[in-house]
Amino acid sequence: MAATVLIIDDDRKLNEMLSSYLSQFGMTVLTADHPDSGLTLFRSHSPSLVILDLMLPGRDGFAVCRDIRAESQVPIIMLTARGDLPDRVAGLDLGADDYLAKPFEPRELVARIQTVLRRFGQATVRLPAKELVQAEDLFVDLRKRTAILNGESIEFTTMEFEVLALFLLNPGAVLSRDEIMDRIKGMDWEAYNRSIDVTVSRLRTKLRDDPQKPRYLKTVRGTGYLFLPKVQSVLEKPKEA
Repeated sequence: MAATVLIIDDDRKLNEMLSSYLSQFGMTVLTADHPDSGLTLFRSHSPSLVILDLMLPGRDGFAVCRDIRAESQVPIIMLTARGDLPDRVAGLDLGADDYLAKPFEPRELVARIQTVLRRFGQATVRLPAKELVQAEDLFVDLRKRTAILNGESIEFTTMEFEVLALFLLNPGAVLSRDEIMDRIKGMDWEAYNRSIDVTVSRLRTKLRDDPQKPRYLKTVRGTGYLFLPKVQSVLEKPKEA
């Protein structure tokens, strides 16, 4: 099935150029030059991926990313004209899956889109024969990329799930930032090195894990992170509450 890409950018000429270019790769492209119209298109068309500019009229891309993440885990690639590392990390912190600094070559954007969609469609880490696993009160379907904690469904961004899956497949092993980055492909490592900590922090929040008294993720100072619980295969997940 062809991917539907939504571009939210106030540069209409760029939108027209990218729409024409991306369509050559079999993508259906929707464009909006204002955050409000962009969110309307997002809600009515359920795109496969969103390309989101940081500098928008009325509200910036961070606010729009936050709105989208409140409703969906759709992959998001953020565009920034400044290219500052803090902006990149802030975007990843809010749940963006990748970023690209302006100006850029359209072919690079296509490569980023293809990489993110592949990562979203399937885990980059090797999955075990048993796809359903349990760790304490957490049940995860590694292939369907879904999780239930204490009877409640949890939604993860693409990168959050990738990192969680890596921990689940390596319980009892301390994983350094370099090891995590080596297994999770497709990101700009200068920004992502810092956001490993951010991603782990978000995972802890969603797992309701206290970093001072961790049940799931323990920080090994100067080394990396350790997934504490025993992980076992199960036949079925519990029903949601």
